[in-house]
Amino acid sequence: MKKIIVGLGSCGIASGGMLVKETLNTLIKESKLDVTLGETGCMGMCYKEPMIEIKDENGSRTIYGDVDVKKAQKIFESHVVNNTPLTDSIVLNSSGTGSETSFMTRQKRIVLERCGEIDPESIDDALKMDAYKGLEKAIKNMTPQQVIDEVLKSGIKGRGGAGFPTGMKWKFAAANEASQKYIICNADEGDPGAFMDRSILEGDPHSVIEGLIIGGYAIGATKGYVYARAEYPIAIRRLKIAIKQALERGYLGDNILGTGINFHLYIKEGAGAFVCGEETALIESIEGHRGMPRIRPPFPAAKGLFDKPSNINNVETLANIGWIIRKGADAFTTLGTEQSKGTKVFALAGKVKRGGLVEIPIGLTIKDVVFDIGGGTSSGKLFKAVQMGGPSGGCIPAEKVDTIIDYAALAETGAIMGSGGMIVMDEDNCMVDIARYFLNFTQSESCGKCTFCKIGTRRMLEILERITKGQGQEGDIEKLEDLAQQIKINALCGLGQTAPNPVLTTIRYFKDEYIAHIKDKKCPTKQCKALIKFDINEKCTGCTLCAKKCPVKAIDGKVKEVHTINHETCTKCGICKAVCKFDAVLVD
Repeated sequence: MKKIIVGLGSCGIASGGMLVKETLNTLIKESKLDVTLGETGCMGMCYKEPMIEIKDENGSRTIYGDVDVKKAQKIFESHVVNNTPLTDSIVLNSSGTGSETSFMTRQKRIVLERCGEIDPESIDDALKMDAYKGLEKAIKNMTPQQVIDEVLKSGIKGRGGAGFPTGMKWKFAAANEASQKYIICNADEGDPGAFMDRSILEGDPHSVIEGLIIGGYAIGATKGYVYARAEYPIAIRRLKIAIKQALERGYLGDNILGTGINFHLYIKEGAGAFVCGEETALIESIEGHRGMPRIRPPFPAAKGLFDKPSNINNVETLANIGWIIRKGADAFTTLGTEQSKGTKVFALAGKVKRGGLVEIPIGLTIKDVVFDIGGGTSSGKLFKAVQMGGPSGGCIPAEKVDTIIDYAALAETGAIMGSGGMIVMDEDNCMVDIARYFLNFTQSESCGKCTFCKIGTRRMLEILERITKGQGQEGDIEKLEDLAQQIKINALCGLGQTAPNPVLTTIRYFKDEYIAHIKDKKCPTKQCKALIKFDINEKCTGCTLCAKKCPVKAIDGKVKEVHTINHETCTKCGICKAVCKFDAVLVD
């Protein structure tokens, strides 16, 4: 019996995966062959979606990429019917060959070990790949303190951004006595370009559930919450299915696996406020209040959800726990650096050839990820920088491409590990505008509770907007730096404390671009519309294509004569340059 599996994570569905699955379903019915059709989550190679995998009778696996309806029909006819793989479309196979082998070579999959391998809506698939084995070991053979000690020994740090030791968090929560405790999964992923948590929940929700139950057992919590943004409907639906299945199999609820241990799990759908990624704002939201950070202390470990001791970990952190308990802390510590153990999942986005989800041993370099795994820039132009850590992180320039990826090394650059967003930029990106973009995001997402964040970031954004419009003034750079330091020191929560990072790192590494904008009123990369203008030179053949395509009719000229652009009418949309076949449109 052959089995065909279609990748139906959000990336696969968005690329047309459902249509591919429907096509294959029809072909199977018409052929009357003994073939089953299944689905899986994101395989990591989002840039190759839609993807399908064919498992042959002998157990060999062949994965195809860029599959549309026509290609699906060809693959079915050649591989399924005639047992002849369609070699030019293979991205990976059991023999270790395929066009995308290098994408996987440098990776080590712990969190993602079942993503793309199992049907996320089948607990049986998950169990075949050792789901809940860590839970069984923990509650049957270990005391809560032994579980905490094992997590401490592993050295795992919070993968949500702050990098606080997970075992210490659990230790603090366990030490506080109370009639009720809570453990919470923070799935409020909101960084632009980040999709790690979503993909994990879509591809292997049981790993997160297992981590929550083990964590609950360790700290003495009998109730847990997954706080997920409502914009993740597929993740939430699959999580609900997984919770129901875990309840039916005895891994959740009362008297888990006959041990007398109880744990109940609930889902809270958030409205998408970025600030609710901050743990105390998240707690406020679960309680039904507006998501605004609390003053700390008291910390959640002492007084958290409903004023009870609580522990909050993010999706990726919890997805590691079952593996650590199952295989032991020593196996985890063989990966990573002296100060940062294990692996880290990254969402590769921006101007990179192989955009997708990767999991690497901590300690590889930025170059390893961007070039060896990501394939370099998608434009083919020079790599300029990478934004690490989302809006709370910073821009790391090309000259620091050999920086190793661990918490300490990234902090030295002015960036942070963050939750795992990695946005690649090439020589065409204006770093002043990049800083403006990220600050605009955090300023909009500020809850308004503290003045330094809400008003301070507004003043910084106003300065950046002036600079990108050619209205920069002497002293603006110094004002930005002064405001940034005041905000970092005085803001109430992590959102405000880290909001200036993109500005500070772009000033630190790309100060010349700021100076060009302010003094010369020029954007070196020609991206800031207020500082550029379009003209047509003598190469123009008078083909009239640019005039026909101009949405505001700003281009004049007769057929076979050089055209001109009316600068007062021109909106600088760039369509004329994009359609010109003669390199006659200049940007100055």
